[in-house]
Amino acid sequence: MKIQESAENYLETILMLGREKPCVRSIDIANELNFSKPSVSVAMKNLRENGYILVDEHGYITLTAAGQSIADTMYERHTMLSSWLIYLGVDARTAAEDACRMEHVLSADTFEAIKRHITQGHELPENM
Repeated sequence: MKIQESAENYLETILMLGREKPCVRSIDIANELNFSKPSVSVAMKNLRENGYILVDEHGYITLTAAGQSIADTMYERHTMLSSWLIYLGVDARTAAEDACRMEHVLSADTFEAIKRHITQGHELPENM
């Protein structure tokens, strides 16, 4: 099931914050993304209702297995694509911004082909 890009971003943000903090709350997500608290609350409600996150009685957010899978996929795509763009000579900020857009639109097949190419150490063909 394909979810919206914004939901993918929220899940990836929860994953990244969870690596830095012992507990992730809606306010942490709002601060990280520069979104309003009400917007984040609505998004968290939707993610919870769709089975991607759990929220405990203290407001601490954890990823379900389904949410973790999507977050891991987005994080892998983001880190690999931004590193690759930096390697190609793109400045770090632009690379991160472009990777953030690219990670959501690439098909699994296309990303896997790029990943294979990068990890096998191939250069781009000279006759492009």
